[in-house]
Amino acid sequence: MKQIEYNLLEERWMRVRGQDYTVQEVSLPDALLHAHEYRDLAGELPTQDAAMLRLLLAVLHTVFSRVDENGTPAPFEETDDALIRWEKLYRLGHFPEAPIRAYLEQWRDRFWLFHPERPFWQVPEAKIGSPFRAKKLNGEIFESENKDSLFSAYSGEAKERLTYPQAARWLVFLNNYDDTAAKKKAKDRTLPSMGPGWLGRLGVVYVKGANLFDTLMRNLMFLRDGGKLWEEDAPCWELDAARTEERTEVPCPDNFAGLMTMQYRRILLKRQEGWVTGCTVLGGDFFDSTNAFAEPMTLWNKKEESKNNPRYYYPRVHSMSKQLWREFSALTGIDSHVPGVIWWNTLLQNEKILSRKEHLQICALGVEYGKMSNSMTDCYTDQLSMELALLNELGRAWQSRVEDEVENCEQAAQCVGRLAWELSLAAGDKNDTTAESARTQFYFTIDQPFRLWLQSIDPETDKLDEKADEWQEKARKLAAELGRQMVERAGNAAFVGHRVEVKTGGKKDEKKTVLYTAPKAYNSFLYNLRKLYPKKEGGTA
Repeated sequence: MKQIEYNLLEERWMRVRGQDYTVQEVSLPDALLHAHEYRDLAGELPTQDAAMLRLLLAVLHTVFSRVDENGTPAPFEETDDALIRWEKLYRLGHFPEAPIRAYLEQWRDRFWLFHPERPFWQVPEAKIGSPFRAKKLNGEIFESENKDSLFSAYSGEAKERLTYPQAARWLVFLNNYDDTAAKKKAKDRTLPSMGPGWLGRLGVVYVKGANLFDTLMRNLMFLRDGGKLWEEDAPCWELDAARTEERTEVPCPDNFAGLMTMQYRRILLKRQEGWVTGCTVLGGDFFDSTNAFAEPMTLWNKKEESKNNPRYYYPRVHSMSKQLWREFSALTGIDSHVPGVIWWNTLLQNEKILSRKEHLQICALGVEYGKMSNSMTDCYTDQLSMELALLNELGRAWQSRVEDEVENCEQAAQCVGRLAWELSLAAGDKNDTTAESARTQFYFTIDQPFRLWLQSIDPETDKLDEKADEWQEKARKLAAELGRQMVERAGNAAFVGHRVEVKTGGKKDEKKTVLYTAPKAYNSFLYNLRKLYPKKEGGTA
């Protein structure tokens, strides 16, 4: 067996989707140089695509922060240099070949998947790590609480081994999304416990373009959050010596490529007869996530100032059951910190590099881990489209109004849930899950209409009140119709009603009986709905 094998700059291992929607495997250089010909990355999972996207961005940022589109050395000295460089690349419509090939050839020896000293994104010292079979690498095979999934994309030998292309893709994935199943190997008891991989702790968002080139450019931030230049790029393959210490706390990276390629795990692949049969894993690098605004691809939560602590921000994960538009305030930074990639696109529009009518498509990704984060149990993905100007500084009034409508939808969902609960009481059924199921059904009903309404907003020409009224009328009708259907399904027993004993709220826990009927519940529902969405002049009943 060859010690040095499978160079990622020559072999076909990255999966892309062509214009005809067919999926093919290409080399890393080809994924960049022909990005304008591909629709998107097409890995086995969207989360894998996010990890691969960051790898490609690290290469691009390193190259074009040092040389211009002709390959002439021209490191950024002023912020204007970065903006001019970005615009020239964007107008070109494809990535220039010579600078990329020259850079990658310089570091060719660091891209061997198997190498005795510097295997790509691995460390030989990880051979003492926790051993795992191939299915640990394969993110398509979800293991929940140590129980095999009932339905799997793989079976038999396919679960126990991976091809080299598969293993390379999942290696990048594992570095970013690994769970906490790997055990501590060092005897040092002061080592911290290991959390999930960095991307697994984020509510990942990125901007999707018309093709892979456009997607890469929209997320290629030549300026860091706030408008300052990044420090000199230091991707993991350029380090003089790969960090090997287990569970190492490091400062939050101050360079883009270093952040995109940080080794959150120490991994070493195991191979046998041309197959990858498993890996060994140790905890890797980590940093304090508080106010870690160098990370551009996450939503943020805000922790308000207290007596002993100043206000701070930390990454916000996606709720698996929550549509992305319901997190609109986190996308805009109304009550939080705006994600870096969104800030970058609004900056490009402010600088008149992107057009005034630019449309923005935001992709969101997340994973859910099981008990103690020892296994990955679910994957979240969503997309949202809107005018970029809606997220710009000039769109602040629109942002507040859209957020008001999101809040109104929350209130409407509560009204629907209340109706479902009262109908169940009227029918003599005390099902505690009825209200939650009805709220979920309501959000399903309004999901597509709300997305279309948001996408239709033109902040430059539309009138704020008229556009809000348009949605409120739509939302009220949808909620009312759903309520009517719920009443019909409640049956005759609910129309007759049932008396239910309830607490009066008095000091002596006094109780009284209340008659719940479907007509009474529905009338109350319509009243509350009309309070939430008042009838406007000229509106329909």
